[in-house]
Amino acid sequence: SEIPPQLPMSDTSGQSSGHHQGFWLWVMCLTGVDYFSTLGYQPSIAYEATGRLAPLATIVLVAMTLLGALPVYCFVAGRSSNGQGSIGMMEHLVHGWTGKILVLVLLGFAATDFVITKTLSAADAAEHLLGNPLWPVSPERVPMHRQQLVVTMLMLIVLGGVFLRGFREVIGLAVGIVGIYMTLNAIVIAAGIDYLARHPEKWAQWQADVWQGPAGWHMKEPPPFSGNSPWVIALVCVVLFPKLALGLSGFETGVAVMPLIRGQPDDDPARPRGRIRNTRFLLATAAFIMSAYLLGSALVVSTLIEPEALVSTNDDPDHKPPAQSRALAYLAHGEGAEPIHPWFGQVFGTLYDLSTLVILWFAGASAMAGLLNLVPQYLPRYGMAPEWARAMRPLVILFTLINLFVTWVFDANVEAQGGAYATGVLVLMLSACLATVIQRWREGSGHWLWRTPWYFAGVCAAFLYTTVAIIVEKPSGMKIASCFIAAIIVSSIISRAWRSMELRFVGFQFKDEDSRFLWESMKHLEFPVLVPHRPGRRHLADKEEEIRKIHRLAPDVPIVFIEAELGDASDFYQEPLLEVRREGERWILRVQRCASIAHTLAAIGLELSRVGKPPELHFGWANESPLKTTLGFLLFGEGNVPWMVRELILKAEPNPERQPRVIIG
Repeated sequence: SEIPPQLPMSDTSGQSSGHHQGFWLWVMCLTGVDYFSTLGYQPSIAYEATGRLAPLATIVLVAMTLLGALPVYCFVAGRSSNGQGSIGMMEHLVHGWTGKILVLVLLGFAATDFVITKTLSAADAAEHLLGNPLWPVSPERVPMHRQQLVVTMLMLIVLGGVFLRGFREVIGLAVGIVGIYMTLNAIVIAAGIDYLARHPEKWAQWQADVWQGPAGWHMKEPPPFSGNSPWVIALVCVVLFPKLALGLSGFETGVAVMPLIRGQPDDDPARPRGRIRNTRFLLATAAFIMSAYLLGSALVVSTLIEPEALVSTNDDPDHKPPAQSRALAYLAHGEGAEPIHPWFGQVFGTLYDLSTLVILWFAGASAMAGLLNLVPQYLPRYGMAPEWARAMRPLVILFTLINLFVTWVFDANVEAQGGAYATGVLVLMLSACLATVIQRWREGSGHWLWRTPWYFAGVCAAFLYTTVAIIVEKPSGMKIASCFIAAIIVSSIISRAWRSMELRFVGFQFKDEDSRFLWESMKHLEFPVLVPHRPGRRHLADKEEEIRKIHRLAPDVPIVFIEAELGDASDFYQEPLLEVRREGERWILRVQRCASIAHTLAAIGLELSRVGKPPELHFGWANESPLKTTLGFLLFGEGNVPWMVRELILKAEPNPERQPRVIIG
């Protein structure tokens, strides 16, 4: 229970081991606790950003959802069947230190996304709780913003405590939560549309306000353009659309739950078509359902709630409009001029508040589970986090402290955190678009004009505009993301340097069966001398003659030459490719894909010392400065090799009698 569940590789049946798998429609509810729960605050945010134009701006949001995000993530699902998402695609497309740094930056944005999901969801849950008439603490006794801060922090502490006791996502629980919440929202939206049909004057008033121009739009901030022509209205909706981007939040989660989706029994583990197809069903179904709810909620909120109940005219946190951050709950309680349905009132509204509270809390739990899966999947594997980062409880405590700090910084304000949340979401979606464009380009052929995936390039450009717009509009999101990125990179550098002397050797892959046989034979022949050799610099005969002369080795002492070729030095754990061959009486080990020359040589010496007498590794003196060679060892996997090999051996093998000797001549 100490180790969080990883996103596993598929087994031979094409099913993902280590997870209970279910029907894709039920698994969709795990996505829904994050995606659908935004209905708790999205209608209010949309109205505050675009006023009476919210339904029209939501049409742009729906178009981006169905024509942009959905095709991109359907493609990502086909290339990320184990749930790695856009980060995993980028990791495979960009290699070396550039790729590792890019992944760390994306992890910073992912951390922003998940952390703000928890803090924002808890803050909005507190908003619904405090807005309920049954809440016993009055604003006169304790200021409302202080109440919200305390309640939000308590909810986050409870969330952390639940995970410390071993929380596990349960698909059945998510199905129940999402089913009840979406049913209640459907009732509120349907009742609102029915009320509009019976009171056409509300619809007429909304149309009049729209055609009146900026004076009738009731936006919190002045619109970017003036006028009331259809073209001006359309342009305003497109320009202000990024402020509604929280409605796109569920796609990365939809791909992350792929290991939980049941595929076909005959799925190919490398490309499980059944699971991929079902994931695309999940993404499309969630997108269409959410699009309908977003359009419906934007319509009823914009037409049936008076502007002064939605948009604040001052910055006093203790005098917020009654419908701010809880527009649909406002209707469910029957507040306003008159109830829109006989059912609506304190009883139904309280039921709606409880349902919203539960799904928002569960969205935070889903985000916590996402972080507990994400961090161990990348950072320890890169050597950029200590081993305790694989354990659940230390991570839960760390993330809970971060959540409390972020909540304190934002004073548990839902609107203030919207920019940070949108920034994390949009950057991950932009990375998915870029990865899709790059992957399709690589898979194409012919002239660049036909090879370029123009449709996806256009989607990528649209998301680039949306991301830049939200960063410019709300730079606080980029600031907090930068804090996460800086913390991850600095801690990663320290961890990588601290763990540099770990052996981090997984094992050898063999080029052929002859190499495997010869390697096993060598372990029992007790070759006493191992000599590293850089191929291409001199002939092996000359090298052997010099080694025997300088190191005073008799002609009958057998020498094994090791030709180690550096691979991706940014990798931490290594599984190099080994080829064993003989040239006359001379043995040669050719090792490719080494992440570090010193680690490879130490691993060979230790492997040969497990049976029989430990060998000796003979080196020559290096002409470079110790500082330069040490930096080369840390960053590029080579440099100061003899000293590093000796330190690695001493640390990996505590028994002096089994330690290979390192000799410098």
